[in-house]
Amino acid sequence: MAKRVYQVWKGSNKFILGGRLIFGPDARSLLVTLLLIIAPVIVFCVFVAWHLRHEFPSYNAGYTILVVAIVFTIYVLVLLFLTSARDPGIIPRNSHPPEEEFRYDSSVSVDVSGRPGSGNVGGRQTPSLQFPRTKEVMVNGLPVRVKYCDTCMLYRPPRCSHCSICNNCVERFDHHCPWVGQCIGQCNYRYFFMFVSSATLLCIYVFSISALYIKILMDDHQGTVWKAMKESPVSVILMAYCFISLWFVGGLTGFHMYLIGTNQTTYENFRYRADNRINVYNRGCVNNFLEVFCSEVKPSRNNFRAFVEEEVQRPPPLPTAREAEPDDSGGDPRSKVEDDLDIGEDLLKISQRRNIEEIDEDIRSRGSNGPHNASEADSVLGSDHRAPIIRADARHSSWGRSGSWEIAPDVLANENVTESRSHVTAQDACQ
Repeated sequence: MAKRVYQVWKGSNKFILGGRLIFGPDARSLLVTLLLIIAPVIVFCVFVAWHLRHEFPSYNAGYTILVVAIVFTIYVLVLLFLTSARDPGIIPRNSHPPEEEFRYDSSVSVDVSGRPGSGNVGGRQTPSLQFPRTKEVMVNGLPVRVKYCDTCMLYRPPRCSHCSICNNCVERFDHHCPWVGQCIGQCNYRYFFMFVSSATLLCIYVFSISALYIKILMDDHQGTVWKAMKESPVSVILMAYCFISLWFVGGLTGFHMYLIGTNQTTYENFRYRADNRINVYNRGCVNNFLEVFCSEVKPSRNNFRAFVEEEVQRPPPLPTAREAEPDDSGGDPRSKVEDDLDIGEDLLKISQRRNIEEIDEDIRSRGSNGPHNASEADSVLGSDHRAPIIRADARHSSWGRSGSWEIAPDVLANENVTESRSHVTAQDACQ
């Protein structure tokens, strides 16, 4: 049975509801975020908002405080869900490297077993495939350098980065937020900012209403602030909690308002702050805000519920004539050298046989059958037959990384001695 894309997904994401919702690998931290939002609101509604139902001139006006707290909390949770449960802008991986960027490097050789620079004697060396690590693209009339991602096998678009936690290339990557358990990128950045800013407003709302309740208690009991705080210690705890939270979510809201106004991402701000680079994406403060909040959110590039299509294995591209020289040998260099040695051995035997035939003809021409001449012929023939013959086990070779065979000097010396002895003996016999 064919599998769906989310079932064979190579990233570290987690899917639920059959691939309809996608989370980061640290999605459990989302439970902590939910607890930090829901628990204070429940305490606020029970111990503060409920007691303010009838504290206003209009008898039921106090219910508005309770309803606003509940509705606003639901709104914050929806924004949290839209931030953490959707595709942040993941760029689909390539199943093959880009063929148009193949480049052969003859200086780096790989044997047939695929191990670069190995000393395998039987390996045939071929040029290795190389990729340019960077290339330049034009953005708003200025060159921008993009990098090649070995994991996703693609050149990352401008403002794209590979998240080491999710193991994906994310378009307009801002950062990976552990509080929402998801990367923040092009497709969910707007919801992330709205979530952070709404959480800031919720903290301000709870803090303000809790302070109002302390003020009402002071007026009702005509006492000091300390007596009112003793009357409702929960209000004091909520005010302290909201004050501390405002330092985080409020500061984060202000920081991202600065990033939006200058059209930067968190990743770009921290990485290129000291480089003093020109921001090629800055279109002005107003246009930058319109780009984030008024532009259409791009849909996901991935259909996680689609069925996986089996791809036909394609052979690797072959090097051109300029990039790599063809191998003329077409076989094992060891076997070629052994064949050459066998041919040399046969030539040596033929030369010895020719010397013997010349001596026999010389003896017959003299017409001498004496024991002295016969003994000379026997000595010549014996010396020729006793000449050392090159054997396969006497070959010494130095086959190394250079890919060449060399015959040892001692073998060549024995061969030269044999030929010289045969030549001298032949001359003696002729005399």
